[in-house]
Amino acid sequence: MEWFLANSGMVLGLAGQHLVLAIVPMVLGLLISIPLAQLARRNAALRSVVATATSLLYTIPSLALFIILPTILGTRILDPINVVVALTIYAVALLVRAAMDAFDSVDFDLRNAAVAMGFKPLPRFFQVDLPLSLPVMFAGLRVVSVSNISLVSVAALLGVGNLGVLFTDGLQRTFITEVVVGIIAILILALIMDAILVILERLLTPWTRVVGGKSQRQDGNALLTEPKSGPAVPHAGLHPDTGASA
Repeated sequence: MEWFLANSGMVLGLAGQHLVLAIVPMVLGLLISIPLAQLARRNAALRSVVATATSLLYTIPSLALFIILPTILGTRILDPINVVVALTIYAVALLVRAAMDAFDSVDFDLRNAAVAMGFKPLPRFFQVDLPLSLPVMFAGLRVVSVSNISLVSVAALLGVGNLGVLFTDGLQRTFITEVVVGIIAILILALIMDAILVILERLLTPWTRVVGGKSQRQDGNALLTEPKSGPAVPHAGLHPDTGASA
């Protein structure tokens, strides 16, 4: 405890660097995974290819990837961009499958109802599919947040600043206190990130809350409001993705 109090400024600085290196790849991975998962969901052959490819990406050793990327990107070995790119690859590997499962969780009848009310594919995706997929999507995000916070520490072996520096420095000096502080700090960061994601999910999915013992879940019906362009004539045989007659 005395060592932490004496070096709290350094630890907090490393924690800030660690958090940035974990959050940025998670956000980039999400932005890449959502459209990729939507495309894969609509094509069975593409879905199989994407699922296999992303699974293989996650098997690449992180340390090897950190070393190879500077050669591919033309960056310096100590450049944080290498860490961001590597962790974005891992985030995509996890989030694409989570996003596909999230979109699959949206009720088929709700998609049909949205089409019948006049929603075109793109507006329906942003106003119906994406909001209703958020609970499952956030489950994947929580896994990625923990994974990224853990993997960032590996970059300390290359000299990139983060809480992993406490591990390498503590081991070199045989100073276990520094290692323990690093472990505790990473655990706290993981808990904080998980709590933030839980709160964000609750704010973005108010229909899943439970008040007074009764669920407020509305099965997405509240999201189905007529689009600004005006309602179309309902047709039971409309395809949910293309809007064409079955």
